Amino acid sequence: MGKTSIIITAGGIGRRMKSSLPKQFLLINEKPILMHTIEKFYHYNPNFELILTLPDDWHLFWEELMAEHDFRIPHRVVSGGEQRYHSVKNALNHCTGENILVHDGVRPIVDHELISRCLEKLQEKDVVIPVVPIHESMRQNKDGQTISVNRMDYVIVQTPQCFRREAIMKGYEKDFHERVTDDATIVEEAGFFIDTVQGSENNIKITHYDDLKIAEAILN
Repeated sequence: MGKTSIIITAGGIGRRMKSSLPKQFLLINEKPILMHTIEKFYHYNPNFELILTLPDDWHLFWEELMAEHDFRIPHRVVSGGEQRYHSVKNALNHCTGENILVHDGVRPIVDHELISRCLEKLQEKDVVIPVVPIHESMRQNKDGQTISVNRMDYVIVQTPQCFRREAIMKGYEKDFHERVTDDATIVEEAGFFIDTVQGSENNIKITHYDDLKIAEAILN
């Protein structure tokens, strides 16, 4: 497998956390979430090309955090955009890998087994994303009421979302629209089939304060 670029998106500003500090900078075990995430990929393969998207207003703060925590893992910081789409598009201009993975900066518990599953399948496919089943019952909002749906028909999408270079580049030739909630969606719209691998129940996305406690328990 050729060179691999990892885009780590960290453009959030913590609205659901109700915090003045973006959630990617909050601490787990006395270390910012974002550093945990970067370490996971670096320790899997120190030759990965690591590219971090951050809002311009937080670049200096990130530099100060790195100095405070003596964080020396090599990576490139690029400007985050208005939406995730724009952040990833900016980062793609700096990717040199044949394989490009896009990962949420606030998923700090991505494990090496999951990364391996994704990369192994990517040797054969254009696009690979990790998914996990839904365990709760589900209902759909429809015409002012809710109706039961079969949860077996749905899965929860995780990251890293993994692409052969030509697939994601082709996808990002398309313009942004409101239905683009992840990278696989826009690449699918460009005509590529989306393959899946089993995700990890531990690969949670830090969205609320309770998630911090869960992540800390898992890491410990």
